[in-house]
Amino acid sequence: MKKTNHTPTKTIGQSILSFRTRQAEKAVIFKKSSAWHSKTWPAYYNDIKNLGAGLVSLGVTPQDRVAIMSSTRYEWSVMDLATMGIQAVVVSVYQNSTSDDIQFILNNSEAKILILENTSALKTWLKIQKSCPSVQHVIVIDDDPLNQKKILKWDQVLEKGVALLKTSPNTFENLCSEITPEHIATLLYTSGTTGIPKGVVITHTQVISEVSEAFPIFGVDHNDLSLTFLPYAHVMGRIEHWGHAFMGFTMAYAENIEKLRNNLIEIRPTFLISVPRIFEKVYSAIGAQVDSSPVKKRLFKWAVNVGCQITELKLTRQTIPLDLLVTYELAKKLALNKVTAAFGGRLRFAISGGAPLSSEISTFFHAAGVLILEGYGLTETTAAITINTPFNYKFGSVGRPIGDVKLKIADDGEVLVRSQKVMREYYKNPEASAEVFTDGWFHTGDIGTLLQGGDLKITDRKKDLIKTAGGKYVAPQKLEGLLKLHPLISQVLISGDKMKYIIALITLDRVNLENFAKIENISFTDWTDLTQSPQIQDLIRDQIAETNSQLASYESIKRFLILPVEFTVEGGDLTPSLKVKRKALTQKYSKEINSLYGES
Repeated sequence: MKKTNHTPTKTIGQSILSFRTRQAEKAVIFKKSSAWHSKTWPAYYNDIKNLGAGLVSLGVTPQDRVAIMSSTRYEWSVMDLATMGIQAVVVSVYQNSTSDDIQFILNNSEAKILILENTSALKTWLKIQKSCPSVQHVIVIDDDPLNQKKILKWDQVLEKGVALLKTSPNTFENLCSEITPEHIATLLYTSGTTGIPKGVVITHTQVISEVSEAFPIFGVDHNDLSLTFLPYAHVMGRIEHWGHAFMGFTMAYAENIEKLRNNLIEIRPTFLISVPRIFEKVYSAIGAQVDSSPVKKRLFKWAVNVGCQITELKLTRQTIPLDLLVTYELAKKLALNKVTAAFGGRLRFAISGGAPLSSEISTFFHAAGVLILEGYGLTETTAAITINTPFNYKFGSVGRPIGDVKLKIADDGEVLVRSQKVMREYYKNPEASAEVFTDGWFHTGDIGTLLQGGDLKITDRKKDLIKTAGGKYVAPQKLEGLLKLHPLISQVLISGDKMKYIIALITLDRVNLENFAKIENISFTDWTDLTQSPQIQDLIRDQIAETNSQLASYESIKRFLILPVEFTVEGGDLTPSLKVKRKALTQKYSKEINSLYGES
């Protein structure tokens, strides 16, 4: 098992207690009844304390498990800190989990309390409640129109907490102050892309090791403002939330992914934590808008070219000539400022993680004035173990190790890590735990190389590597990333393991494609008809030819198929961080894949 060199002495509990005296006016910002509202740190603490005491009144004791299934919102943060504050363990459940997965997680963790967001989640629970005997109380955040008698409302639990604190006023503070680094903070269940979900055990040691070493690298402090939207069942979303508690920056909650674009303009964050798919969609949307006019396209191409010259000089640490700086200012005024304005206009940097980000996209946004810093980590490493920083970044790499992180590359290319950020174990799964630890080194399952200077470059998932019939290894994520640079392409599944050649299943971006069809006067009767039209087929074929020109012959894509659907998280096609579920999609579209190899 993993060995640690030292143990952090501070816990999230101490950060929570410090809320009482923090002077900053706004701790959190959220939208309610179509208007933005905020809460101060003391008011935020009061909600946390009352909910924590309310959970105690329901019989929650140290190291009991409290599960939550909800979208990212203010109540998620309150529940998380309240539960951790009373030394209990937070069990996160993705909203789009199957009933089987929810049932497994609740039973495996032996959750005593289940917190649900709304009636939709409650209906799911009612179908499986008889199979989850450990759950003693269910709490619903939003109003419950089903009027279930045994279901508690959020406000009722807060009221129970207020009542308990009248007779035992120090209940929450005492528990919070007695948290030790060894206490389990949370169980983060993997999304189950390869089978039954595994519960990643994260203690307060991992939490503090991550937030105390990651956020200071970026110069984040109490003056910063983030817009949070990643699911808190995902480790990246949770780290943003814990970093907010530890560092004291203001955090605003996006309404949802669909309204993220508007929320960015309304909130104007100073930094952003995201996954690559968000940047890919913005990149595609900009490309689609620019392509709508030849004049816009020429102007924007010129402006980006000027910005790329600036980027190249910055990356190679060269002096930027004055005349180029003047030209760049003109390029920003005429075209590039529209890109920075789309992120609110105040963004100092954005962090991308959870999946590979194309260096072409990183370079494009940097040229336009938006710095995207790619990092690398897993649920098992409590998010980032390497990261690019505002003062040291290299596009195409995932940065250098942070804090106590030590890396080495195994003989087969797998990245191994030793750090306090690495999980304690998989919950109740000693066999799986033993498989990923060797002499204190954690096996990440990713293939990578260490570049000159110490930066890490990830090439692919070890289990995802395709071996063709000719014995050549192909990294599918590389090919998928290149194809997704086209504004019409939404997602790609590369296949070809043990086959003679590589093929691709492609889905198209509905909004961009319909807009393109209108501009090009392509007539169609429905979505399926449009995706299979000769013009679109030719367009995608050209993009594949362009991609193949950058590839070795053995990894080039020989045949493709455009699917008349889009891959979704809800449909089980994508992980919550919007990566393709390779095994599930290969099974789901086995007929289509076989057809591309001429098989029935």
